[in-house]
Amino acid sequence: MWGSFQNSELRIEVEASAAAIKDSLLRPEQMQKWLSPQRLASGMPEQLHSGLTFTSWIGPVAIEHQVEVAKPNCLRLLLHGGIDGFHEWYWGEGWVQSRIEGVSLLPINLAQTLGLLRLRQFLTANS
Repeated sequence: MWGSFQNSELRIEVEASAAAIKDSLLRPEQMQKWLSPQRLASGMPEQLHSGLTFTSWIGPVAIEHQVEVAKPNCLRLLLHGGIDGFHEWYWGEGWVQSRIEGVSLLPINLAQTLGLLRLRQFLTANS
């Protein structure tokens, strides 16, 4: 893998319930609404579950995701391709936290920050 090792951990407050955050992170139909410009593969199940493997794209760059953990308050994805590493999500009433580590040419922290801001905007608009 080309690139450099990067890691970032961010936590934000959101005006949303833990259940709304869960649906936004574990249901691909909801996830695709705020994840733009990243695109998810078609044919995704209704909800992410442990053992599921799927692909997403940021422009022409493909990232394979393997769902290692999918619980009511956390999600852990192993990443391969455009990013080799992992992405963890934790959430509760009014907050969401994202931790990502990996080797990539992509600016991981910038993408993570923009993703969290889009998630907050999505949750605020839908609450």
